[in-house]
Amino acid sequence: MRVLVASDLDRTLIYSAAALALTMPDARAPRLLCVEVHESKPLSYMTETAAQLLTDLGDAAVFVPTTTRTRKQYQRINLPGPEPTYAICANGGHLLVDGVSDPDWHAQVTARLADQCAPLAEVQEHLLRAADPVWVRKHRVADDLFAYLVVERELLDEDWVKELAVWAENRGWTVSLQGRKIYAVPKPLTKSAALREVARRTGAELTLAAGDSLLDADLLLAADRGWRPGHGELADTGFTAPSIRVLPERGVLAGERILREFLGAVRGA
Repeated sequence: MRVLVASDLDRTLIYSAAALALTMPDARAPRLLCVEVHESKPLSYMTETAAQLLTDLGDAAVFVPTTTRTRKQYQRINLPGPEPTYAICANGGHLLVDGVSDPDWHAQVTARLADQCAPLAEVQEHLLRAADPVWVRKHRVADDLFAYLVVERELLDEDWVKELAVWAENRGWTVSLQGRKIYAVPKPLTKSAALREVARRTGAELTLAAGDSLLDADLLLAADRGWRPGHGELADTGFTAPSIRVLPERGVLAGERILREFLGAVRGA
């Protein structure tokens, strides 16, 4: 049976130093592998055990990294194991095939966005006008598809985020708060649509998925089986479904557990 495994990356398989959640005594902490360097500094990690599990998974299934990162941000990551043929970037806005964005897929996505939701320029202008400079550090547009803010989380007014979500909902957009970033993403821009396209192209008979944030909910529901860690937006809201397994682990050990679950499901298929 051909199995497709689509997994979110940040805070699902890979973790920044701040997100590792190493709560055990230092002497018992797992050995870590750096999988991303940015501006000559180590940025993201997984455990060495997780690295071996991902290598084994890449040999046994069609592994598809699935991320809200832009193509440029994704290409900084150096995952262990076989180079994936497919990768989903920009929350489904780009489908990479052997590292190159598929132009037909991107054209389909942009046409859908133009037809179904308010334009990016309107959302970007609202964010620039409404966000408080006290807690906003950066305004960013990702691949001309969606916008996000980098914020000082301890200063952030979370009621403002709720108000933004209502404003965005009325314009066909969704809002997600992940760590120090507030994302505003068009509702038709989904990881699940790209997952279905890769499943069609590969002839996958079983699809597995994992993720931790609101932007992963549609991905988990679209897969035959899904997993979420004990941290993140989905954990905070108690999100679950019959096909989704809730894991107790938090931080980098959750990434290791997710890969064990994937591998077990692939070998049992």
